[in-house]
Amino acid sequence: MCFTYTWLMHHHRHRHRHGRGPRTRWLVEPGRWAVRARIERFVEPAVLLLLREGPRHGYELLDRLPELVGEERVDVGNLYRVMRALEEEGIVESEWSGDLPGPAKRTYRLTDEGRQVLERWVEALRAARDEISSFVDRYESGEGR
Repeated sequence: MCFTYTWLMHHHRHRHRHGRGPRTRWLVEPGRWAVRARIERFVEPAVLLLLREGPRHGYELLDRLPELVGEERVDVGNLYRVMRALEEEGIVESEWSGDLPGPAKRTYRLTDEGRQVLERWVEALRAARDEISSFVDRYESGEGR
């Protein structure tokens, strides 16, 4: 899942230390920090939500996912790995559609099993939202200043 909130990220995109992957915080300049809060694997529930709205092919998912996951773009290879795994587990199903303009495209749809998984994601995300709200409320109340 990849829900992202970034403070100062627009000034210093993906600045990494020692060539490692994305960090949750980094020093932008002396006394000034940037923070990136992430919930991993958010692409999966976002895909399931889009498929609940109706069948879609991969390019449509790529176009619509950024608005849900808070990223400018979603990695094509990662999306298709997620889609293959979801299909292998019976959460989505697909078929080739040659009736769309251009070359044949694989169209994905949510299965009944996928609807159940989406419901579990929504429950988990509500719980995470409540935990985050509790954290922010405590911060804003000024406890321990």
